Amino acid sequence: MPRRHSPTLRRRRATALALTTVGALLALGAPTGAAAAAPADPGPSRIAATPRAGAAATPLSAARRASLIKAAQTAADATARSLALGAQEKLLVKDVVRDADGTTHTRYERTYAGLPVLGGDLVVHSADGRTTVSWASEATVKVPSLTPKLSAAGAAGKALAAAKGDAVTAASQKRAPRLVVWASAGKAVLAWESVIGGVQKDGTPSELQVVIDATTGKPLLSAEKVHTGTGTGQYVGEVPVGSTLSGSTYQLTDPDRAGHKTYDLKQGTSGTGTLFTDDNDVWGNGLPADRQTAGVDVAYGAAATWDYYKEEFGRNGIRNDGVAAYSRAHYGSNYVNAFWQDSCFCMTYGDGSGNTHPLTALDVAAHEMSHGVTAATANLNYSGESGGLNEATSDIFAAAVEFHSHLAADPGDYLVGEKIDINGDGTPLRYMDKPSKDGASRDSWSSSLGGLDVHYSSGPANHFFYLLSEGSGAKTVNGVSYDSPTSDGRPVTGVGIENAAAIWYRALTTYMTSTTDYAGARTATLQAAGDLFGAYSPTYLAVADAWAAINVGNRIALGVNLAPIADQTSGIGQAVSLQVDAYTTNSGAGLTYEATGLPAGLEISPSGLISGTPTALGDSDVSVTVTDATGASVTDTFGWRIAYIYANGARVDIPDNGAAVESPVTITGRDGNASATTSVYVNIVHTYRGDLTVDLVGPNGTVYSLLNRSGGSADNVDQTFTVDASAQPLDGTWKLRVQDRASIDVGYIQRWQLTP
Repeated sequence: MPRRHSPTLRRRRATALALTTVGALLALGAPTGAAAAAPADPGPSRIAATPRAGAAATPLSAARRASLIKAAQTAADATARSLALGAQEKLLVKDVVRDADGTTHTRYERTYAGLPVLGGDLVVHSADGRTTVSWASEATVKVPSLTPKLSAAGAAGKALAAAKGDAVTAASQKRAPRLVVWASAGKAVLAWESVIGGVQKDGTPSELQVVIDATTGKPLLSAEKVHTGTGTGQYVGEVPVGSTLSGSTYQLTDPDRAGHKTYDLKQGTSGTGTLFTDDNDVWGNGLPADRQTAGVDVAYGAAATWDYYKEEFGRNGIRNDGVAAYSRAHYGSNYVNAFWQDSCFCMTYGDGSGNTHPLTALDVAAHEMSHGVTAATANLNYSGESGGLNEATSDIFAAAVEFHSHLAADPGDYLVGEKIDINGDGTPLRYMDKPSKDGASRDSWSSSLGGLDVHYSSGPANHFFYLLSEGSGAKTVNGVSYDSPTSDGRPVTGVGIENAAAIWYRALTTYMTSTTDYAGARTATLQAAGDLFGAYSPTYLAVADAWAAINVGNRIALGVNLAPIADQTSGIGQAVSLQVDAYTTNSGAGLTYEATGLPAGLEISPSGLISGTPTALGDSDVSVTVTDATGASVTDTFGWRIAYIYANGARVDIPDNGAAVESPVTITGRDGNASATTSVYVNIVHTYRGDLTVDLVGPNGTVYSLLNRSGGSADNVDQTFTVDASAQPLDGTWKLRVQDRASIDVGYIQRWQLTP
């Protein structure tokens, strides 16, 4: 059966609009040299907000967290049954978060017939006996066969070819292909997942995750899993660093942060390296020639990131399990990047151009280590829109760590990589207030966003975060000038970076899943804002405003909000059920529904459900008005056509080998059509990608071309054409013919209908 959101989640989605990871900071940027300044005055343009008690996660001891995970796993089979999962589906507990008010959020991975389901993760939210669910995919997880047509060896060859296509050199199997079920794109398919090792074109190690359809051999995913991103440091200045005395020698091992260690790779590219040591516990001199200088920056960045997550959210380390990562400085020669690897649970930093500009700045460390937090929580797929959100999450928390640290040598700002001069001209890598200033990132969402490199598709989410933190327009924060635009031309009022980061963290750890896209991120952050500050509070409304300002969803008006209703087509004698989706921001104000112009046989209930059975042909202009108890109201008008419905077709799978497929359906129920010319209305609801041809073939072989377009995608096609009923009777067996002309993608027709 199809997966269902709870009514609450579904309403929020509608009103809001609707694998191990590792991460690099690049495609990166450079230093600005902004002067230190006092923290910015929130000023009159910022919303004052205080989080509600009880909504934030409660810090759990390692023992308590382990106990909750064990209990959830014991109950996993019962949970699966309650969620109506199939008999072959099992749940594996990944994490449990408990709020101060007792609400529990349990994050699960899923298996099907013992195979991992990529994109099958979900979060179950339980409070006071009420359960809601956040799904990575609502589609039914089921495959027709567990026997692959493509062999493991064949999959390995295709994975290696994909790696070379991604410019990975010295590519080799790091992990042999394993059978999985791929569900991230909606329809579940049997697939092979491989991890290919090698080196990226800039010298960064590669761990490329490649997923190949086990039936067709088509690539489904190619995602990089190595994400590139008192002592005196080159960037942090004179700061305290955690060290441990061993005999008569000090080691750069931080006793206050689970023993985090910092190593010197000495320009090597493998292994752990040599632990930094010193004879007097005075580390570095601020110059790159002193190898300890980079070690200080690295150790401080790790400590500051650990402290931020601990002090702000009670998170005990990157995985929330009290275990420290480790860091490696001086990777390679002239290596201009830094990266996090979940496989080693470690951070690695290059020394930059000429080995004089190490990528060891505070925001670089926080960015890369935050990839580890994402991997341990939502595990956002590192491709498409979810990949952009993955990168944006690291930029968001990099900024938050900078502001939290109050470091005189590196005051908080909304610039990414401003200290490391990667561009060589003093400019930062990315700008959160106006991402397009880097020449490649987008300021706002568009349907083409998912096709960009994830470092650039992160732009709109970075822009959202800046707007939510500081608001739109010109302002100066910590000596840096910003002037942030909005896509709808309307202003946004900020809520402060601490509140904005708290909302993003709760959304990431509580509601987002591996497949979350921009629309899903809007829904998740609105739920998080509702949890923390109250639904329809000023902060909640500011979240909606900030998303609308980057072209994701609409602003939420005070008073009654009504989701637009699309034009409707229904059949004579066929039951109708259309729920009006509305809500009010006025607390406790109930809603009443009125409708005028409804087709004969239909009526609207007190809860806003339009139902009944149409009794007469015709076209109507329908107006629905929703009013709350304060008298606030809103009206939406739409068209409703009542016609004869001849047939509804079953789903038609489209092969990816270029061959056409035909779906026969018998059309009956229309008298007197033997001699008249009749206009036939055709509506096809479909999902497809690539070049697709759709035709309707009449009983006598006449072909009516319904769809013939190159590339792109669409949800439906409405078309009217004329049938000469004297030569081509409507009654009889018609065929829906579908062909994928480019032989590249699998799609399917979900429904089709004919009406006069």
